[in-house]
Amino acid sequence: MRKRTVRNGMRLVMAALTLIVLASFYHVQLSDLFSLSSASEGRIYRLGMFWAAVIGGYGVVVTAFGFARSSLKTDVKIRILPLILGIFAMIMLFFYLLSFSLEAPNGDERRRVRPGKTITI
Repeated sequence: MRKRTVRNGMRLVMAALTLIVLASFYHVQLSDLFSLSSASEGRIYRLGMFWAAVIGGYGVVVTAFGFARSSLKTDVKIRILPLILGIFAMIMLFFYLLSFSLEAPNGDERRRVRPGKTITI
């Protein structure tokens, strides 16, 4: 196993997971940050998912080639456990945000006046 190649592939996978989280849950905030229209907001989501798939797929291929190649003498010092833990943390963050987004009300329900409340104009 060539640890340097595996580490580089895992870094690409972690970057893809970061793009997925940003595109899935924060595309509205990104479009507000850059003052983009609602059509551009959808484009941010689509491009984020596309590039996450491309980068993640390439990362998986690089990682697989790293596992297939023989090791070098300089690979002894390279640690891959922190990247494995980072990828695991990104996956857990994704599922946490997914479960939180399923329970959160959408924008129309937050703006709706509740029974018994009044509107001051």
